[in-house]
Amino acid sequence: MTATIGDQKNTLNSEPSRGIILVVDDNPANLQVLSSFLDQSSFEVWAARSGEKAIQRLDNDNLPDLILLDIMMPGIDGFETCKYLKSDSNPRVQDIPIIFMTALSDTADKVKGLRLGAVDYITKPFQYEEVLVRIEHQLKLRNLTKSLTAKNAELQQIQTQLIQAEKVATLGQMTAGIAHEVNNPINFIAGNLNFIEEYFQEVVNLLKLYQKYLPDPPTEIQNAIKTKDINYLLNDLSKIIQSMQLGTDRVTEIVSSLNKFSRHGEAGKKLANLHEGLETTLLILGHRLKSNAHRPAIKLIKEYGELPLVECYPGELNQVFMNLIGNGIDAIEEIKKNQYFDENFRHIGMIWIKTEAIEERVILRIADNGSGISEANQTKIFDAFYTTKAIGKGTGLGLSIAYQIVVNNHRGQLSCHSTQGEGTEFVIELPTRH
Repeated sequence: MTATIGDQKNTLNSEPSRGIILVVDDNPANLQVLSSFLDQSSFEVWAARSGEKAIQRLDNDNLPDLILLDIMMPGIDGFETCKYLKSDSNPRVQDIPIIFMTALSDTADKVKGLRLGAVDYITKPFQYEEVLVRIEHQLKLRNLTKSLTAKNAELQQIQTQLIQAEKVATLGQMTAGIAHEVNNPINFIAGNLNFIEEYFQEVVNLLKLYQKYLPDPPTEIQNAIKTKDINYLLNDLSKIIQSMQLGTDRVTEIVSSLNKFSRHGEAGKKLANLHEGLETTLLILGHRLKSNAHRPAIKLIKEYGELPLVECYPGELNQVFMNLIGNGIDAIEEIKKNQYFDENFRHIGMIWIKTEAIEERVILRIADNGSGISEANQTKIFDAFYTTKAIGKGTGLGLSIAYQIVVNNHRGQLSCHSTQGEGTEFVIELPTRH
């Protein structure tokens, strides 16, 4: 006999353990017999004489692979113990299979136990070969379930990585393509505007010479000058040319930002200025910060510290910035979506971006005062395909991809701190060198 009664772990079996079995029974004789049999079958046996002791035993870090649970016990009986272990408040032990041990043969009792989460019944007096087969069967099912869960998680991660790679490549190609297509005509317009401004000034100078040496033109020309208000036309045309110049400069700036955002054609890690990446992202998202029919403009607060150049994949980090800032804007709009636009409404949407360097790491904080994330959802937001947005509003991949880019690709950290109804802060920590 190698099992010790009274919640002690069996340590004398020299053969490799086939698994850990927790036997819960208030009858010492049953505990001794089952423990001896299971020990001889190369199982590690833990014993508990009550439901309370079993629950205490499960508070440890190490957990059993299966529980044999007696129904009729003083204090907390088997049904109550099973109900407690299978409740949502005990996620650590929820998936441990429970086999009831009972002398009860009533169908209603068996149905009750199965509905509470038990996987099988063993009837007293025990037929030891049957006990062994049922235990082996449930352990095999549990191991298969674990294996399938792990494979599913692995496949989901591979799928997310493939989607991430495709998304990054597509986004880079799209922005680079748009920048290229816009760049050629805008350069043509900007170049010609310089000539237009120069030629216009020459025409104005020529008209001034006519006015100087021919102050009294024929009546028909005088009437035309008065009718067309030539001074107004000349002044306004000059302003139009200046506005066109400002417009082309703005488009050129946007094209440059698209090129920087996409980093198309770059391979490997580069030393990059993260502030530059943030600014290009904000330029692209600038239209979403402006006021619209549903809300006033979102206020942007930037607190940039002194950052060193960071060895990174700039295009990937730009996508992270895009996802996090875009989510902040979505959260602010979530508050406003059911409210009539009112300029006097006190809640003004705000986005904060703060950066700092601490030793060999840089820290970027992106926060908003939007709808926030519930505590329950905060544990899932980085899971692939999980989204709190309405159907059609999100794919559930943005934060998952951001997490993989920061943690897996850059050996950094990405964390979330949120209070529902108050806002959310995402914190990115990156090493300056790898």
